[in-house]
Amino acid sequence: MKINGTPYRTIWPTSDNAAVEIIDQTRLPHVFATLRLDTMRDAERAIKDMQVRGAPLIGVTAAYGVALAMRELASDAALANACKVLLAARPTAVNLRWGVEKMRVLLAPLPEDERVAAAWKEAARIADEDVAINAAIGRHGSDIIRAIHQKKGGTVNVLTHCNAGWLATVDWGTALAPIYTAFDAGIPLHVWVDETRPRNQGASLTAWELGQHGVPHTVIVDNAGGHLMQHGMVDMAIVGCDRVTARGDVCNKIGTYLKALAAHDNGVPFYVALPTPTIDWTLQDGVKEIPIEERAAEEVTHIAGLCDDGQVRTVQVTPQGSRAANYGFDVTPARLVSGLITERGVVKADSGAMRVLK
Repeated sequence: MKINGTPYRTIWPTSDNAAVEIIDQTRLPHVFATLRLDTMRDAERAIKDMQVRGAPLIGVTAAYGVALAMRELASDAALANACKVLLAARPTAVNLRWGVEKMRVLLAPLPEDERVAAAWKEAARIADEDVAINAAIGRHGSDIIRAIHQKKGGTVNVLTHCNAGWLATVDWGTALAPIYTAFDAGIPLHVWVDETRPRNQGASLTAWELGQHGVPHTVIVDNAGGHLMQHGMVDMAIVGCDRVTARGDVCNKIGTYLKALAAHDNGVPFYVALPTPTIDWTLQDGVKEIPIEERAAEEVTHIAGLCDDGQVRTVQVTPQGSRAANYGFDVTPARLVSGLITERGVVKADSGAMRVLK
């Protein structure tokens, strides 16, 4: 995708494979800046501090983190430590484990003197695979948008939650890939963008990248989605996810469950876009089995914004002394999901239909 007309990925190695560069997403939308990751600990910090975020991108960043570790020291102990450290960076996104395990399985049998080159090659392959997967998700999902347009005969209004665009992946995105594909094909559409408190990743990231691509969109407060659905102003919802269970329960940014309930009550199709590595085949009941990350209270009590003097500042929005809880994700039961949009096609969110994805 493009920023001010220039094509970018969200992560890329330097020309000499000495480091990795990323887009620092914590500074968007007001400042576009890139950041150099020189060590495995830099990659860990970028994941923890959400300078990179989104399940697919986290997995790719972790893979490059292993490669950075091997560049420093390629011993068995260093490999084991890198995998342990990176796996602990974020507990919810299954792609993190997937990316780390891909690297560990490949590198562990190799002699130490072969690990550095193999690690960089494999991390690059995982990144390229992510791009191809997301482009395929875009093609399958755009067929749904096209069908709605043909039936409706007008602009398709899509609601999305949080950011599952190209900033959450290496390129294209998951939930936004069908939107970009349909838009590029000339299908008229408009996107309702949930602000997605507490980190406002819809307002700050989704709106920013849609604007860069020229896609018509409107930012709404998180609680407006149900109202829009009641008044026929939403034709479909597409969200991304951080983990899907073997029976189709979906873990995504907090507030997704409420959108799914509203969509179900109003007969609005509710789709989840995901690469198949996001499916955790070891889990069944998402509510009981998926660990939900609790993040710092400051994300709730404080908010950052652009001031009149052009500076980005953080202010407190809650009373001094008030406690704040900050659950990062919730789980949407499979019964509320109209379909899973994957790189292999669209399937029902149930264990029987999902077997074709194994």
